[in-house]
Amino acid sequence: MKSHKLYIISGERSGDLHASNLVRSLLAKDSTLKIRGMGGSYSKEAGVELAVDYAAVALMGFLEVVLGFRKVLKYLKLVKNDILAYKPDAIILVDYGGFNMKIAAFAKENNIPVHYYIPPKVWAWNQKRALKLKAYTDQIYSILPFEPTFFAKYDMHVHYVGNPLLDEISKFSPHEFFFQKNELSYQPIIALLPGSRAQEINAMLDRMVELVKEFPNAQFVIAGVGDLGVKIYQRGIDAGIRVIFDQTYDLLSHAIAAVVTSGTATLEAALFRVPQVVVYRTSSISYAIAKNLIRVPYISLVNLIADKEVVKELIQNDFSIPNLKAELQQILGNPVYRGHMLQGYDLIKEKIGEGSASDTAAVLILKSIGKK
Repeated sequence: MKSHKLYIISGERSGDLHASNLVRSLLAKDSTLKIRGMGGSYSKEAGVELAVDYAAVALMGFLEVVLGFRKVLKYLKLVKNDILAYKPDAIILVDYGGFNMKIAAFAKENNIPVHYYIPPKVWAWNQKRALKLKAYTDQIYSILPFEPTFFAKYDMHVHYVGNPLLDEISKFSPHEFFFQKNELSYQPIIALLPGSRAQEINAMLDRMVELVKEFPNAQFVIAGVGDLGVKIYQRGIDAGIRVIFDQTYDLLSHAIAAVVTSGTATLEAALFRVPQVVVYRTSSISYAIAKNLIRVPYISLVNLIADKEVVKELIQNDFSIPNLKAELQQILGNPVYRGHMLQGYDLIKEKIGEGSASDTAAVLILKSIGKK
């Protein structure tokens, strides 16, 4: 019996995590599969033979992408050549729209089936990109409950497979000695989640750190990413803030509030029922471009899924110490305000539905390539 070959591509930490869980589901259902591609440590541990480590090419923001475009082209060429040499039966793209859409077009030219797990957020800006997605892909597996309705406007059938964060959270159990292990006091914890990429952390952390003196009865704890090293969190360490690495779920399970950089972490905080304020800041040029392009009223997944403001978003100039302080005081000191936010979280959980996104997507992919 023929052993099928798959090529999977993810380009940042959360995509790598979801790719790894999908790979585990695929291999659990068919251990003869050979899987190669681009990703990070999660994908490698799951069984992917890495041709490229995404850390070499990760970029963020419009200006940053323009300035780093030569590097992107280099890795794009490398991946394309690797795909041609590997001759996969199908390509699985995971999030990372700018890079992966170019791979999708290339795959279509070379008659390689394309499966897109966590498609680009074409509903957010330049919505006609949906037509390119339709032209370049064979199957799309969505993790956001409002996406199938959006894509239906373009006569596209999209599989809603549930949200993979539910799978990840269901596997988690809190560390029994979390406080002792991380040398924390028993003061209430306010979690700081400055992002998973160096550029995000450099843009967010300095302002988050300034909050410490405003809330002397709480302890602030930074969710660190081990792959990025200690140095990038130095301004937090200098302010006396503990950084705990690769324990975000443990931190959220013990926090009474959180300041979260917009991204996947906003939904994670909501699923852990941690009241939060969402923040984001980028270069002024990137922000000006984005402001003219964005076609949705919110940037956080929490508010987008709820289709209303559940959490406060402090973006660019609104991301200030007075605004942060005022919002945290509301979260910590106003039970009614806090309660409304938690009710919003319940609505989001209801809209997302059950878990098993990885298993559902794996079954559909295997069926499509002729393996059941």
